[in-house]
Amino acid sequence: MNQKEMTAIKIGLMDYQNAYDLQLKIHQLVSDEILPHTFLILEHPPVITLGISGKESNILVNEKQLENMGIQVYRSTRGGDATYHGPGQIVGYPIFNLKYLGRKVRRYISNLEETIIRMLKVESGIDAVSDTKFPGVWIGNNKITAIGCRISRWVSMHGFAYNVNTNLDHFKLITPCGLVNKGVTSLERELGERQDFDHHVDLTIQYLANQFELDCTVENKEAFLKKLEEL
Repeated sequence: MNQKEMTAIKIGLMDYQNAYDLQLKIHQLVSDEILPHTFLILEHPPVITLGISGKESNILVNEKQLENMGIQVYRSTRGGDATYHGPGQIVGYPIFNLKYLGRKVRRYISNLEETIIRMLKVESGIDAVSDTKFPGVWIGNNKITAIGCRISRWVSMHGFAYNVNTNLDHFKLITPCGLVNKGVTSLERELGERQDFDHHVDLTIQYLANQFELDCTVENKEAFLKKLEEL
């Protein structure tokens, strides 16, 4: 297995549970070194997730209201608290073997943050920062990218959620990441116009591979899923 190889798959829109099941299968194959570092990049239908330490009190509306809005709720195995996923948000799930990328979880998180920070600066002229107390990528007091990961057998799961054209009103349904005095933003809001989502998907793949110094191949979704069935 080439330790510097990364396969990226543009999944498109996928239900949260289906994406989680897909992650689990890939995680096993990456752990067994049957697959290289693998990066799933996708969107979710509207969904609120709670991390392993998440408090249900950080969901600010009741189950019936969410049901009427077509928003599901999942308890996730990632770190962190409450967050929202929905169309217009780039969700990245790097399933990377950290045995070959350095067995340092904080460095891994920093590399995810730096991927978005560099991309925002170079491509959009936006100054964003990380904060050791509050994981994610921040523009001022507003978070543009949430990060929540799980590391098992030194292989990562879950990842980041980068607001491109996301409906920010849906974040009012929760206390994002359990932080009361901080807000959220999107690239659309920062630049004042709707963004070419597919272009930013391609940029995210490119910058992630560069940040981790990996050679990236973008694999056809259908071909990749078929290969998984055969493994």
